[in-house]
Amino acid sequence: MTLAAVLIVSAALIGIGIYGALSQQSFVMLMMGLELMLNGVLLAVIGFWSFGLGGAPEGQLLAIVVMAVMAVEMAIGFALVVAVYRKRQADMTESLTTLRR
Repeated sequence: MTLAAVLIVSAALIGIGIYGALSQQSFVMLMMGLELMLNGVLLAVIGFWSFGLGGAPEGQLLAIVVMAVMAVEMAIGFALVVAVYRKRQADMTESLTTLRR
């Protein structure tokens, strides 16, 4: 596998994530689109690390840190979605008119 192939897959993941985040109205689908974009960026970083630096350990550490940040982001995001649903019974972005109160 070449660097170009890895970057094409990465760009496809980012594109699908952008489409998913902008076109969906459900909170869960919105977060899945954001997660796909982060995975595409992570794949590009790992591809550059693997092909450019010859496998230096710093790239592996960066990938692990990014995955940990992604896990924390998803946990916080789902906690916010559950809190909004409990408070307003809204599961779509259009049903929220304001984020106050």
